[in-house]
Amino acid sequence: MTARSGGVPERIRAYLDDNDLPYEESAPGTFVVTLPGEHKLKTTVSLVVGDQALSVNAFVARNPDENAEGVYRWLLERNRRTYAVAFCIDHLGDIYLSGRIPLGAVDDDELDRLLGAVIEYSDGSFNTILELGFATAIRREWEWRTSRGESTANLEAFRHLADPAS
Repeated sequence: MTARSGGVPERIRAYLDDNDLPYEESAPGTFVVTLPGEHKLKTTVSLVVGDQALSVNAFVARNPDENAEGVYRWLLERNRRTYAVAFCIDHLGDIYLSGRIPLGAVDDDELDRLLGAVIEYSDGSFNTILELGFATAIRREWEWRTSRGESTANLEAFRHLADPAS
């Protein structure tokens, strides 16, 4: 972080405080923000103020157990419609959202759009990613829980995978 970043960390800090978003500042200009979700209960986002840009990275899902090509294809098709961030994978195949915006663009409205995009894409894509890349594990979990009388409440979105007749 240099003089070029002038005031950006302060703007980010004020924005996060004003919007009651939980965060940690692990180093000057490096923020780890927790965004709430509906399907993916929380998304952890890293905001790093650099010399010329604000970098954003958010973990979405681990490497798919199956159908990785189908998952990655779906994500690439989805990238055509994203704002400021794009889906990508790391060397392990884990799925992230990643992007950069110029420091001069960092204001409350842009932070709203940026973090809104992250949560929309992470939360809105989560069930599809799970369905495409973890269907067998979901079926096994459903069977295990039902055989023991355990709750399947948090698996309801995937009932059609476990019980094709429903």
